[in-house]
Amino acid sequence: MTMASAALDRSFRLEEATIGQLHAAIRAGETTCVAVVEHYLARVRAYNGVASALVTADGASVAPATGTVRGGAALSFPTRTVQASSLLPDLDKYHGPPLEYGRMEATASDPKVQQQFGMIVGIANAGQVNALATLNIRGERSVTCRGEFDRHPSLGPLPPGAPPVCEFFRRFPDALERAAELDAQFGSNPDLDALPMYGVVFSFKDSFDTRDMRSTGGGDAAYDIDFPARDHLLVEQLRNKGAIIFAKAVNTEYNGRAGDPGGRHKPDRVLPSTLGYQRSTWGGNPSNPYDTRRAASLGSSSGSALSVSINLVMASLGEETRASCRGPSNHNAVALILPHKAMLGFDGGAIGADIYCDRSGIHARTIADCARILDALKDPVDGYYDPRDPYTTVPRSSVLSTPYADHVTSTSRTLKGMRIGVIRESMVYPKGSRTEEPIVTAAAKEIKTMLGGALGATLVESSDPLWRRDPALEQMKVDFRRALARLVPVFMPDLLFRLGRDGQPVFKEFAAAIVPTEFLPGRVFGTGTMLPVDYCVALAEGGIEAPSNLDLATIQQQELAMAFRFHISQYLMRRSADWKARGFTETLADWAALNARSKFWGDDQRAAFKNWEEVADLRNPLDGRQGVNERIMLRELLRRVDMMVILENRLDALVRLHTPWPPGLIGHPHQYDIPSNLAPESLSGPNAGLTEVLIPAGYVTTVYDPVFSLSADGMRYVSTASHTPTTLPAPGLPFSLVFRAEPGKEDILLEIASAYEAASKRRIPPPNFGPLGVDG
Repeated sequence: MTMASAALDRSFRLEEATIGQLHAAIRAGETTCVAVVEHYLARVRAYNGVASALVTADGASVAPATGTVRGGAALSFPTRTVQASSLLPDLDKYHGPPLEYGRMEATASDPKVQQQFGMIVGIANAGQVNALATLNIRGERSVTCRGEFDRHPSLGPLPPGAPPVCEFFRRFPDALERAAELDAQFGSNPDLDALPMYGVVFSFKDSFDTRDMRSTGGGDAAYDIDFPARDHLLVEQLRNKGAIIFAKAVNTEYNGRAGDPGGRHKPDRVLPSTLGYQRSTWGGNPSNPYDTRRAASLGSSSGSALSVSINLVMASLGEETRASCRGPSNHNAVALILPHKAMLGFDGGAIGADIYCDRSGIHARTIADCARILDALKDPVDGYYDPRDPYTTVPRSSVLSTPYADHVTSTSRTLKGMRIGVIRESMVYPKGSRTEEPIVTAAAKEIKTMLGGALGATLVESSDPLWRRDPALEQMKVDFRRALARLVPVFMPDLLFRLGRDGQPVFKEFAAAIVPTEFLPGRVFGTGTMLPVDYCVALAEGGIEAPSNLDLATIQQQELAMAFRFHISQYLMRRSADWKARGFTETLADWAALNARSKFWGDDQRAAFKNWEEVADLRNPLDGRQGVNERIMLRELLRRVDMMVILENRLDALVRLHTPWPPGLIGHPHQYDIPSNLAPESLSGPNAGLTEVLIPAGYVTTVYDPVFSLSADGMRYVSTASHTPTTLPAPGLPFSLVFRAEPGKEDILLEIASAYEAASKRRIPPPNFGPLGVDG
């Protein structure tokens, strides 16, 4: 530890500090930018190692292997493995496709660097979390310009064999050098009006382009130049406002792997589960800081929130398609502002998964810091507009004219007079299930006692057949079910004609009521007497009962859009063109080159990416559902549904439980075999593209983890609910509340969310990753 870091430890505690506290300490001479970066680096060296073990057929140890260099030392991997039969019962009776057992392999980006492939599980009490994949430290921030190819310009010419682009790259200061520049220029008197992010250390989901670090969306792809020619616009804004661009966070590569469009390519081997695989073939898999056996996220921006939670950075930018900011914030007990689609740009300089839903989010330990960062991301001339992201053409009225931070309170204040709608659909679960019980019980109590009791808000709850109404709360006059019945016939009548995986109508009451009608080409259903159009009129006017499953959960499912094929092609073309304009050549410029020069931790993704390469049309097959159309229609429908509920019940905002499920065990079964453990209702906000603010709300120490069972035909492993509780040490596993309102009402959201945060103070830093000792 340097003298600068030692001085910081004596006079200023960086862990859990806010931006305001950091700036006060700098102005008081209690710390410097260099001391801050050095302290974070010390924590990275202590806590940012491998946290997962291979699952192998025999459980035998593997040979020692080395990974990429982080914080000055190469990663080392566990040699002990877990025998698959300890995880998968009746393995001798399994007759399905070959399983993809865990193994160490060389990466495509650097054959000297190894990484874990195939099946893995989390390691108990690992003492490591693997949150950050690349650090902005000279010599290790790029594979293309690694080691002496990133020699500081003051130390003389580059060695023979250095790629020409490294002469360009090495002129960018690394994080420590930039911190030293800031200290030299401003000392203890920075202009915080011009530099509101002065000295604030950031990580970024690897999807965001950073000109001074490897940027591949988490993928193991052998680019000619593994860093882009320009920053993402949001990175540029933060850099210009005094932030220190410190690291790229581990994430599920390509923002959740983007699905499989179908085609002739099939995986040679399969994974029984990908639960907790918020995983990058280059960067590895992260783990939960409250229990390192468990998932760091329900979405792909895992390392972003995780690095904030264990104080490897002060703040981070993530991206969410449908869970990738809220899930990490929930699992790591940090605050989040997820602005509406697309107040903040994303797709203009980033690798996304679904351009119709992708959006940027802000992770910090307090909502006040999130709001300060949101203000700093605004350009004084162009606002939040990004000409390379067409989605940022949002109505100007949807962006506040006042600073967002002005609407945050740091002290407990009353919410008397506020009316908050409670989305009970976020808390329902199958009768007899124990899995959801601990979190749902705790969340319901938290909402009632804190928001309604301590803060004095009027709570108005929605209804659901699986929820027992609280007689002490006001009931919604028009709830989500009634709003859907009135609006579906107008905005998305296609929903009523939807077929399930079994090929039968999803809404059986609708099919029973109408005359025989073609639902899809050649697929005729209907045994009633009403014309479909007359049914829609009656439904909208309340003349007939809505289908029993016309609810927020059922309507979220969408056909996979072909937009990922478009987006990656556009991204690679732009990246190559940016380098050409600067006199350099990037030949990884299309899908064929990407696939030829990549490796994937799961063979299912190799096959999916080959199928994506062969997609020829942005439209889905014309005899079926259209993914792009569904996304646009569903966004319009869901926004109208929220607004009808808000207006009819005179609500100021909505609140919901993020997820009723605790962080799952890495590599173990999903809940009810639902992909990624995403409760369908939870997709409503992302599919609507509405602003959401997440605040830590508490912890549970009892969980019911599902277990694997072999299917009756022996062909696959399925999830089976367990009634056997597991008791965890305090504080336990976190859960969060999510506040939501329409675009342009973020002032109200921040007032409510910050009042709740200040009154409840629920965040507890992960106890196993506390402050470092004097020796670091």
